Amino acid sequence: MKTSTLLRASACAFICQWSAYAFALDPLSYAKYDQVKTTALHLDLKADFARKTLAGYADLTLNWVDKSASTLDLDTRELKISKIEAQDAKGAWKPVKYTLDKLDLEKGQALHIALPGQPGKVRIHYQTAPTAPALQWLTPKQTMSGKYPFMFSQSQPIAARSFVPIQDTPAVRFTYTARIQAPEGMRVVMSADNDPKATGKGGWKFTMPQPVPSYLIAIGIGELEARTLGPRTGVYAEPMRIKAAEYELLDTEKMVAAAESLYGPYRWGRYDMLVLPPSFPIGGMENPRLTFLTPTMIAGDRSLVDLVSHELAHSWSGNLVTNASWKHWWLNEGFTTYVTTRILEKMYGEEVATMNLQLEQEEALDSLNSIPKAKQALVTRDPDTSSEHYTDEGLAYPKGAWFLRTLEQRAGRAAFDTFLRSWFDQHAFQSVTTDQFVAFLRAKLLAKNPKIMSDAELDEWLYGPGIPASATRAVSTRLAKLNDTTARWLKGDITTAQLPAKDWNAAEWMKFLNDIDNKADAAKLEELDKAYGLARTGNNEVAFRFYRAAVHAGYRGIRPNLEAFLLKVGRQKFVVPLYGALRANAEDRAWAERVYKAARERYHPETQSSVDKQMNK
Repeated sequence: MKTSTLLRASACAFICQWSAYAFALDPLSYAKYDQVKTTALHLDLKADFARKTLAGYADLTLNWVDKSASTLDLDTRELKISKIEAQDAKGAWKPVKYTLDKLDLEKGQALHIALPGQPGKVRIHYQTAPTAPALQWLTPKQTMSGKYPFMFSQSQPIAARSFVPIQDTPAVRFTYTARIQAPEGMRVVMSADNDPKATGKGGWKFTMPQPVPSYLIAIGIGELEARTLGPRTGVYAEPMRIKAAEYELLDTEKMVAAAESLYGPYRWGRYDMLVLPPSFPIGGMENPRLTFLTPTMIAGDRSLVDLVSHELAHSWSGNLVTNASWKHWWLNEGFTTYVTTRILEKMYGEEVATMNLQLEQEEALDSLNSIPKAKQALVTRDPDTSSEHYTDEGLAYPKGAWFLRTLEQRAGRAAFDTFLRSWFDQHAFQSVTTDQFVAFLRAKLLAKNPKIMSDAELDEWLYGPGIPASATRAVSTRLAKLNDTTARWLKGDITTAQLPAKDWNAAEWMKFLNDIDNKADAAKLEELDKAYGLARTGNNEVAFRFYRAAVHAGYRGIRPNLEAFLLKVGRQKFVVPLYGALRANAEDRAWAERVYKAARERYHPETQSSVDKQMNK
């Protein structure tokens, strides 16, 4: 809601003191956290790979906000609940009554627990379903060594309820502890304090002392080795991948220091990473203390470590200051994308950061053609009552960052850095809304210099479609030179052999391939492949863009390499567009369906669902 002129001066002081209950309850959660709120969680679970289940119990420590409330409403999905108990004043556990609603396809099932007397703790005995969307169970065949199975979680946005009965909303934050039992020979890691020297005897034990929302509970179980990268950084990966992961991530400690120099101390203790099997559906997940990473970022030359910078940036934007509901997603991802560029600049210089930023902005503008205008805002004015009112998730990353960069350019970097750091400091370990940010922006930045951004332009950035015409586009001198080279090559003024491509970095290759997509014919794609081995590159971002351009051009000589790529890579960002491109051409459709039939079991359920929709069109 827009703040009136008379209230602006005092808006921040008032709004920043709001509790999580001052705004509408999260429509994607059944939890009534204005009545009772989870403050701590303890998990005691056993992993059964044969049944593909986690079984045991969850203890919830409760803070009763409404002294007249007598029901605890939790989010679940397909959980098999055997018993629920409440702890009395003497510490004894007593059975309590509960009901479980029918399954809602989007939100799962509401669990209603009758709790007269407002006990401080509740214990829920349960077992997950083999089909829990948060958990992927891999067979030994789907791992690198083939010796052990593997399991990992992906809880964002509302899948945590499928493996923990919880108030599954970013508006509720809690600390957690866990004891996890797993088969011998397998290591358990969680988004908590991981001890690389732990043996798992008596169960793998974890503590997360900082309060986190439910979507940041994460677990991985498999054949894993650990490597130390620095005093507070390390990496876990499968034994056959650990050496490559260690090399690729060697600069992580420097990244943490670079981020701290910009936005204040890292507040999570250690920063470790888990490199997952290829079926991990996204690039990375910012689970605190243990970022999950796709193996597709391992290029062998550290050219894709901007992904690590992004997940590290979440330690301030997203994990430290979290969107109160998924309507305000841009407060996580837009801020994080902006911070990522700043970390890259600090680490690798202005030109590298600008190249990545220009590429990001160009791809954002291209994406507008496929996003309905109503979904192009950062946030809608609609009441937070349904996910139908939410905007495009992907656009929130670059558009949110572009908005913040515009504020930085006009306010000056020094003033904006002070503003942004104070935002993180004053809202640390809180969940916030767009209205809260706007009030803070007005009070702390715009009140001192109203010319930075007018009310009309601020509204256009937040609530309008597309990118405002007033936005300044990033321009890299190296990429500017590339534009002329690309145009001359497409016209035939220079040959493939005359391209200065041996000196190009990953960003230049990505831009070049973006710009020739749907413009270069099959002959030119074949020339590129023969000259530079693009179908065999170890850089998956470059490989994806080459395969996409090759499919559009009808260059089918890449089929053996493309098939190998689709069989080993499960990242949605890559496989979904590639299957979409193949399905668009009748000559490629049958081939794509055959490849997908072989590859489908290797993909995460989210990826399967996305490609299934394409195949069924």
